[in-house]
Amino acid sequence: MFGDLFEEDYSSVSNDHYGKGKKLKTKALELPAPRGFTSLSGIRNQGGTCYLNSLLQTLHFTPEFREALFSLGPEELGSLEDKDKPDAKVRIIPLQLQRLFAQLLLLDQEAASTADLTDSFGWTSDEEMRQHDVQELNRILFSALETSLVGTSGHDLINRLYHGTIVNQIVCKECKNVSEKQEDFLDLTVAVRNVSGLGDALWDMYVEEEVFDSDNLYHCGTCDRLVKAAKSAKLRKLPPFLTFSLLRFNFDFVKCERYKETSCYTFPLRINLKPFCEQSELDDLEYMYDLFSVIIHKGGCYGGHYHVYIKDVDHLGNWQFQEDKSNPDVNLEDLRNEEELDDPLMILKAVLLQEESNLIPVDQLGQKLLKKIGISWNKKYRKQYGPLRKFLQLHSQIFLLSSDDSTVSLLKDCSLQAESDIRGNDQQLLKTLTSEPPGLNDRPFCPHWFDINDSRVQPIKEKDIEQQFQGKESAYMLFYRKSQLQRPPEARANPRYRVPCHLLNEMDAANIELHIKRAECDSTNNNFELHLHLSPHYHFFNGALHPVVSQTESMWDLTFDKRKTLGDLRQSIFQLLRKILHLPLPKRDGPDALPSLLLEFWEGDMVLSVAKFVPAGLHVYQTLDGDHLTLCEIEIADGEDIFVWNGVEVGGIQIPAGSDCEPLLLNVLHPATSNEEEECQQLIDSPHVFPSNAEIGSVFTAFAIPDGVILVNKTESVGEESWITIPKEDLKKTFREQGLRNGSSILIQDSNDGNSLLTKQGKWITSVNEIDWLQVKNLCQLDAEEEQVKISATLNTVVFDIRIKAVKELKLMKELAEDSCLRPIDRNGKLLCPVPDNYTLKEAELKMGSSLGLCPGKAPTSSQLFLFFAVGSDVQPGTEMEIIVEETISVRDCLKVMLEKSGLSGDAWHLRKMDWCYEAGEALREEDAALKELMLCSGDTLLLIEGKLPPLGFLKVPIWWYQPRGPLHRWKSHQDQTDCTFSQGGVWRADSIQDAPSDAHTEVSLRYLGDVEISEDATLGELKSQAMTLPSFSEFSIPSPAFLRAWTVESKRPGRLLRAHYQQLREYKLGQRTEICLEPLQKEENLGPQHVLLRTQMRLPGKRAYALPVDLVWDTARGWTAGSLRHRVADFYSLPVEKIEIAKYLPEKFEWLPIPSWNQQITKRKKKKKQDNLQGAPYHLKDGDTIGIKNLLVEDDDDFSTVRDDIGREKQKEFALGKKKSQEALRVRSGDVPSGAETPARPRGPEASLSIHVGSFR
Repeated sequence: MFGDLFEEDYSSVSNDHYGKGKKLKTKALELPAPRGFTSLSGIRNQGGTCYLNSLLQTLHFTPEFREALFSLGPEELGSLEDKDKPDAKVRIIPLQLQRLFAQLLLLDQEAASTADLTDSFGWTSDEEMRQHDVQELNRILFSALETSLVGTSGHDLINRLYHGTIVNQIVCKECKNVSEKQEDFLDLTVAVRNVSGLGDALWDMYVEEEVFDSDNLYHCGTCDRLVKAAKSAKLRKLPPFLTFSLLRFNFDFVKCERYKETSCYTFPLRINLKPFCEQSELDDLEYMYDLFSVIIHKGGCYGGHYHVYIKDVDHLGNWQFQEDKSNPDVNLEDLRNEEELDDPLMILKAVLLQEESNLIPVDQLGQKLLKKIGISWNKKYRKQYGPLRKFLQLHSQIFLLSSDDSTVSLLKDCSLQAESDIRGNDQQLLKTLTSEPPGLNDRPFCPHWFDINDSRVQPIKEKDIEQQFQGKESAYMLFYRKSQLQRPPEARANPRYRVPCHLLNEMDAANIELHIKRAECDSTNNNFELHLHLSPHYHFFNGALHPVVSQTESMWDLTFDKRKTLGDLRQSIFQLLRKILHLPLPKRDGPDALPSLLLEFWEGDMVLSVAKFVPAGLHVYQTLDGDHLTLCEIEIADGEDIFVWNGVEVGGIQIPAGSDCEPLLLNVLHPATSNEEEECQQLIDSPHVFPSNAEIGSVFTAFAIPDGVILVNKTESVGEESWITIPKEDLKKTFREQGLRNGSSILIQDSNDGNSLLTKQGKWITSVNEIDWLQVKNLCQLDAEEEQVKISATLNTVVFDIRIKAVKELKLMKELAEDSCLRPIDRNGKLLCPVPDNYTLKEAELKMGSSLGLCPGKAPTSSQLFLFFAVGSDVQPGTEMEIIVEETISVRDCLKVMLEKSGLSGDAWHLRKMDWCYEAGEALREEDAALKELMLCSGDTLLLIEGKLPPLGFLKVPIWWYQPRGPLHRWKSHQDQTDCTFSQGGVWRADSIQDAPSDAHTEVSLRYLGDVEISEDATLGELKSQAMTLPSFSEFSIPSPAFLRAWTVESKRPGRLLRAHYQQLREYKLGQRTEICLEPLQKEENLGPQHVLLRTQMRLPGKRAYALPVDLVWDTARGWTAGSLRHRVADFYSLPVEKIEIAKYLPEKFEWLPIPSWNQQITKRKKKKKQDNLQGAPYHLKDGDTIGIKNLLVEDDDDFSTVRDDIGREKQKEFALGKKKSQEALRVRSGDVPSGAETPARPRGPEASLSIHVGSFR
């Protein structure tokens, strides 16, 4: 049923961009980044192989599996050099796995590539881009390995490590005859639905018995009749490594759709399997297993992402949190006093004395300092002493720097003196610095955990595993190893252990080559070009700076090291000026005028400012400050224009600087007048420059026109434009506020002129039909005789030939042969990326039976990208816009082009990639980076999201006002919208379904207040305080932040309650897209971790309705039992506990779930234990849930529902029935290709099986 759980939308035509698979293979040729601070290597994602990466990392961190694979030599597996020989039997899959594991262990790169491994699987680029289920891959990969290792000493590798057996028994109650059947397993599949955790699931499978009685009797072969019997299962043989596959994905046969089970499912770090085994007479240690890997799935049942939590059994990685300052490496109690640690001279001397050659690169000096004292130079000393390299230069009497400042050593005299001082007075300091960091030795027998997410590897703590018990991001596969398995001491922190010699030699040679290439790349990449513009060579007119002579003679190129400081750049410019003064310059007011002017000018201050060329000329932006900062730190880019001046004026004219007053070059259309001052009908188009912060009305002053009407040209889309009149009250707005850009047009008309410019509008009308063969549909000339033609072709036919044939057979204009392209049409009518003319059908991955659209315009060239884009995150398939841009264009310029095409204005926008779930994913933060550098490819979809991205380490949090209806809540919103719509007043009224009438327990009102930009290090209280400063908050009378309760917003409802007023936002793991709603309180509250906040409603006697909700705080310190909750509710309402009934309200179903008294239940002990926990299924009680209360003294019935619940359920049935009918109608019309606009729901592709191709070795 779930053969391909995460298939993307692939129709008969691949939705991939052409040649994408080939480009992915060449990524390995690029210079990889070195390993991070964890010293562990990730695996690069080939597009959709996160599931493969997670499983491979688990196998790699299973040392027994890895070493068993390494023990197979070339004499058994063959050699990769012989794989292309016809008679050679080379076992490619285990060889490539060996090589990959060696790279993960030894190769100094941030992430390894699986391209060679997937090639050995026989996968195509299309397969590498398609996601699959990791549980399915686990079984298929093991099967492929078993087949590959037939006839070798490793033929039983999988069987030896992972194979176990289960015995199923049926015992006759009459004759006690036992019928048993044995089953083998490589992994155990356990249920998640209605189960609280792994222990309960195993209990149900291997402890509970199924009884055959009544109408379900068992036929006993011995008794030869139907009898009562009991069926059970036990684990007979346990393997060294035990794998559990969690059934997170199920099928709803009522709604006919898949869904993911996200309820809480616990699993232990150590588990005792003795209760579940057939033989239990052995010692408990024989049944103990330790968790060492958790594969996690994030997303839904139609898409998502995998990553893995892994225990580093062999201590191969460095488990030190970079931001953790609570356990620094230096023990301050061992030092004579803290002043020794605060003295950087003493610390650096001690570090340098430990080097044998007394010589070390400056970059490595900083790394060794971090390793020894547990904190970097920048965090400990930079604020007081400046950058490390600058500090070494200032103490030249102690430290000797090389000519290029790359290496440093102690001067001989100082070396002897420092050594003497440390021996005599600071022996304890040297001892502390030379000791091993406690992060590696404090717990020598306790391996640490890492989160490996494709290329990224980060340390985590054991308690972080609990966060994967539930939710959309939750555990999917669990891997346990037998506790008795011990690793040899020589394997500890030794990645070379048991690696074959030929792989050691290969990795060593590769590391040497990488080191050489990185050194070459480092020297090349750290230099960049700056363009210097000297103010004496410029004069200011028409709103911008212009060169006195030519542009080439007014600009000097300077090659500079970006690691140096702004002060160093200033010194270099002074030296350059001295050279310029001796060069002959063009004459202007005498031969020596300019040199003398330069000499006189530079006697004062020198100000360096970033400048940029705009259509009006050169404009000065921000001034560069902080001479101690490097050019990287002040974000100077390669090719930046630097204007050198005094910071005030140029040629006696004060210069406006900054982005606010950026000059705009506008086309102004104004009427020409004759000498007799009579108005003529002719319009003159005059370019003119205005500051962007000037008022629109300044146009009249610039053209000496006393009064009139101003019209602005607004381009709505390609081929459509309109002129909009600016109201008189808007004439005081600035050009920027009106959204005018360079090249915009303005029309000045007399106020009495009734003529106006009207738009000429046109529409593209496309109509295509799905067919059963390769056909080309006419999307160029809609009035042509032919709509579509059938073109005969083979897989080797060139696309160009098909296009030319289509133009002829469709009887279209010959001009289209040069100005048209073919675009595949998927099954939903969406036009995909144009196909290059020089591709064959096979190269373009076009299958016979595909539909192609003949569209106007040329296909993008090899240096261009064809991108889809849309506005907002709620995008429906088929509604995207298209654009062709150069692959070298920057993100900022691409954003401008997309905004212009969308008819949007302003600079408060950013771009995000669309992820697998068809939602807004990763943001493109590097605005100056080229699209090519960010690995964007043709066919990718970008989303225009409103709002600027916050800086790194900051959150931009939308704040909502939330006030439930109740006796203590008097506020009402001034708007009352339904269907979760967003009104002008900023109010959400969210109901469970469309048009469902509101009720006290179904209605949620949220009012948008504004956005708060705040650091992740700030506390929850600081967030509340900052929210209270929003203008919209002024109408509420809140004494202090302590009178506010904070919730996350999930599905337009309050979700998770945020406690702990002084807890940092980082600890809540809010994420960049989290929204917060604030609820007012009548008094301060201090909820502890054991407190649960519930909304209680008392049922009105004689009516199917409830009183307004009242907050109740329940202390769960004594357990999440129903009895505890019933006593708390009874005490709160002053009622006898036996005279109340309570139920939890399920707003999404319009149902009440009664919470009975457990003493009324007569079930098995285990089932009672499972149910007597309101945190688990089926209640999943949490903060904010609504609890209905019925007073049995005045009303004694079992009905908790209301009239509105009946209406809501009825509307749900109607909605489900309408959805089913629409799906049936779509299936009936399956012969037609519906347009993208007609398919609001995301289409799902067909399920595709996963396979690995293995040669025969039998």
